[in-house]
Amino acid sequence: MTDLRVVIAGGHGKIAQHLIQVLTAHGDRAVALIRNPEHESAVEALGALPVVLDLETATVDEVAEVLAGADAAVFAAGSGGSGGAARKDSVDRAGSVLLADAAERAGVKRFVQISSFGAGEPVADDAEDSWKEYMAAKTAAEEDLKARSKLDWTILRPGGLTDEDATAHIALSEPPLERGTVPRGDVAKVIAALIETPSTIGKTLMLTSGGVRLEDAL
Repeated sequence: MTDLRVVIAGGHGKIAQHLIQVLTAHGDRAVALIRNPEHESAVEALGALPVVLDLETATVDEVAEVLAGADAAVFAAGSGGSGGAARKDSVDRAGSVLLADAAERAGVKRFVQISSFGAGEPVADDAEDSWKEYMAAKTAAEEDLKARSKLDWTILRPGGLTDEDATAHIALSEPPLERGTVPRGDVAKVIAALIETPSTIGKTLMLTSGGVRLEDAL
């Protein structure tokens, strides 16, 4: 299927930029939710329709208005290590909750959430506070999504992210999966494929680079 309308939260992020290019090349339409108006031209150049909307201050109705008529919503936003526990909660947890609330209100069922290795698992006592805060926010976002019956959700937990060239050879499975890294370009390819793979609905999937072709892994 082509000509899907996909709304991406965190539309100027590195994964989102790759995803925009993948969707555009496939004949789909990406809508990039961005916080900074200065990023409009950058995402536009990649093929997306930019919409300036800050998930930390937007209302459900404002987000639902953008989602109206979309085929899927992708939560790819993140605090990026900036700020303390409060900002990790307002972006990594509350941002996902807001997008999911808006998707339900707009009648957009397909929802892909980008989480992280380590979410939903015990955190080591000696881990840095910032990591504990990040994992707490990601885990809470996952738990919120899993409790929703109105969304066809998939949670994707990529391993360590790199800027290496995509290979389309991955390891993708339900937990557990051995820790590893994965290029952001491959994460984007997987997200685009997940949107159109009904068998992944209601699943939490781990992703690293691996020896299986992306098409076969799905």
